[in-house]
Amino acid sequence: MADVRITCILKSYPQGGHDHITNVGNPAGNWMWPVAQVVESIDNKTNTFFVLDPVSGKRADVGVVRPGNHAPYLRTYANGVWNDNLLSLNFCPWDAAA
Repeated sequence: MADVRITCILKSYPQGGHDHITNVGNPAGNWMWPVAQVVESIDNKTNTFFVLDPVSGKRADVGVVRPGNHAPYLRTYANGVWNDNLLSLNFCPWDAAA
């Protein structure tokens, strides 16, 4: 199992709704995956994912949230609290479709 750092995101902006993270990646590692692939990897225990807070340097693990009426999505978990550290990451410098 690999411990993988996420450093960037891509988002969609549905009309009238909340923005959604569609892909996560790390340019230094030259990778970007769709959220569904990361969810599958976490579920299958093939990888763990994390982010580092740019100010404190503290680690926040990435987990899967499964709301009853929506598709699973990613969220960070640190110090016993779910938070939105992923949304504060920079945008990935390449297009997911490329």
